[in-house]
Amino acid sequence: MGKPKGINAARKLRQIRRENRWANKAYRKKNSGYAMKANPFGGASHAKAIVLEKIGVEAKQPNSAIRKCVRVQLLKNAKKITAFVPNDGCLLFIEDNDQVLISGFGRSGHAVGDIPGVRFKVVKVSGVALKSLYTGKKEKPKS
Repeated sequence: MGKPKGINAARKLRQIRRENRWANKAYRKKNSGYAMKANPFGGASHAKAIVLEKIGVEAKQPNSAIRKCVRVQLLKNAKKITAFVPNDGCLLFIEDNDQVLISGFGRSGHAVGDIPGVRFKVVKVSGVALKSLYTGKKEKPKS
């Protein structure tokens, strides 16, 4: 039978293309709304959270290390996630019940490197950037 041809075929071709687009995995993920529901941030780039506990996550083989992470609860929807704390010794700036700002880890929802299951990282602690605390430019406010 083939596809419709002729001067008046545009509407039918558009309908067919609209239906067949849903076979494309990337299109379906983008437009079905499921990705928004599955993402703990709910489509946002960053989210505020409260620190529940500090944990050490073992690196995947062949590396051997304990990566410093924190278990946090998001303020916007109360979901609990694990976030990586970058830089050497930055875990010392974070205490339980601190408010932190969490962002993605750079691979659009995938774990990075040898840290299994950790998709987020800590950016700020109590409103102060973690990097400026690490370099000593700023101090953490007394709460």
